[in-house]
Amino acid sequence: MNPRNALSCLTLALFAAGAHAAPTLYLGMNGGTMERVYADKVLPAFEKANDVKVVIVPGTSSDILAKVQANKDNPQMHVMFLDDGIMYRAISMGLCDKLAPSPTLEQIPPKAKIKDEAVAVTLGVTGLGYNARLFKEKGWAAPTSWMDLADPRFKDKVVFQSLASSTFGLHGFLMFNRLQGGDETNVDPGFKAWPKTIGPNVLEYIASSAKISEMVQTDEAAIFPLTPTQVATQKLLGVPMEYAQPKEGAVVLNVAECVIARNDQPELAQKLAAYLLTAEAQAPALEEGDQIPSNPTTPTTDKTRARVEAMQGYLQTAISIDWDQVNQARPEWNARWSRSIER
Repeated sequence: MNPRNALSCLTLALFAAGAHAAPTLYLGMNGGTMERVYADKVLPAFEKANDVKVVIVPGTSSDILAKVQANKDNPQMHVMFLDDGIMYRAISMGLCDKLAPSPTLEQIPPKAKIKDEAVAVTLGVTGLGYNARLFKEKGWAAPTSWMDLADPRFKDKVVFQSLASSTFGLHGFLMFNRLQGGDETNVDPGFKAWPKTIGPNVLEYIASSAKISEMVQTDEAAIFPLTPTQVATQKLLGVPMEYAQPKEGAVVLNVAECVIARNDQPELAQKLAAYLLTAEAQAPALEEGDQIPSNPTTPTTDKTRARVEAMQGYLQTAISIDWDQVNQARPEWNARWSRSIER
């Protein structure tokens, strides 16, 4: 064959292959267990049904938000998962499109929706985790209250996530503040009482919860804010943790999704967001990753039923934070926390 003709054939073949290449959607979410479960168990069915490739961009909610904000005029992602409080910020920044109506969206309870732009994909709460082995060894009764963080028994045994970088730390502080007579519009009671109550018990303030499992295994950590889902995950790995529901209520902590505004595949992105709300998608996320479903039609198994029922119980008394107020005041709180608590 004439070399020029051969080159032309190759060019045409590559063009044809490119013309039929499946589009790619980018989904921002937490890494670790969630990323693996979605990549292996949740997304393949959507990819096959829609001839599309979904690539996960892993990171914390703050990481994902920062990336989307940095590219808001030319988004590099199509859908993102964020903790509910950070999702409120994303919506206020204009980073989320309104969710398109869909049968699956209608199945989600109203309390799991955030305005018109976002909806929970997994349900959760922040309560108290504790070192079950250490508690048994010391003969301590399981925690029952947020104020147990101030119990003198736990001198240098409280590990607390930084308010400035962690939703868990923020939740724990706000519940303590409420018990001191404050609320989201007045955090003075919490900041004033902290140095003489919980503060002396804190061994270390940590940026995220990643160190907690290690600190439990070395018995440095006795008690800390955490979710029942994370406790269950650590228990499966052999870490001696248990979850305790505070009598004052845990704090609602859902992971929500939104379709990123101005993305280059708006219809496919809406389709992916709708699929992730289906029982078909949420069942494997529950079974393989302990992601408590927001869709109440999601089936349970002997392995998962008790966890789902327990979460439903926790949510009945759970406290919802006024996130619009929190996000408005949080920069000031962060500075005050760094100045007066973690100095």
